[in-house]
Amino acid sequence: PVFEQPYPNPFNSSVLLRFTLATAATVYLDVYDMAGQKVRRLLHEACVAGNHAVEWDARNDAGSELASGVYLFRLQAGALTDTVEASLIR
Repeated sequence: PVFEQPYPNPFNSSVLLRFTLATAATVYLDVYDMAGQKVRRLLHEACVAGNHAVEWDARNDAGSELASGVYLFRLQAGALTDTVEASLIR
């Protein structure tokens, strides 16, 4: 997968995550804090080849707003993995 830089970065209320798949694959997109804890699963589904975008509202799986800090976005598509980071500023 080709993971573009999150936009905007830094962000306040939401961030747009864009990626491109060369072939169709089951995609996992997870958000981690800097301690390595997974805070949110944004995507787990079969995706076709091409361009994709997912927006994250800076909330965890329980729906609570997260604190300011740097968050890592891990994209896994088949055997391929890519990671980018973005800063949340409240």
